[in-house]
Amino acid sequence: MSEQSEPITGIEAPIYLKYNFTAGAAPARFLSQVKKGVLTGQRCPKCEQVYFPPRGSCAACGVPTKEEVVLADKATVESFTIVAIPIPNNPIKPPYIIANLVADGANLSFIHLMSECVNEEVRIGQRVQAVWKPEEEWDYAMDNIRYFKPIDEPDVPVNRIGKMPVEGWEA
Repeated sequence: MSEQSEPITGIEAPIYLKYNFTAGAAPARFLSQVKKGVLTGQRCPKCEQVYFPPRGSCAACGVPTKEEVVLADKATVESFTIVAIPIPNNPIKPPYIIANLVADGANLSFIHLMSECVNEEVRIGQRVQAVWKPEEEWDYAMDNIRYFKPIDEPDVPVNRIGKMPVEGWEA
């Protein structure tokens, strides 16, 4: 018999998955525009909500969305999380902020990284703008935007987030 040692409490077993993503018509148009540095959403013809990124149909009404809406690369913080725990193989070291942002002219939030900010000073309603990678690095992906950074504009009242015109927030 062998000697008894400390009990095994865990093992490391990395798993690597390769995904192939086939974009539908709306995401394909969106990604083609992102490669050009243009952000687009789609407006529901029934409830007039603007989806960013576009999905091809309205989740609330169940109707196709075809009207393209060009959006600015400014947004408002709807909610956020300060990530303090490292994620294995993530090149971003904590602490950092992941935020739900509502693009100007859109009604629903999307998730992106925030940077160039003091984490403890980030707040709901704060105005932010995209920081893009150099154009020669652009691809068909939202990570053409490295992150969003705070800008010197008045905060948006909570009850106005997601209800701003395409032109953006004017206090």
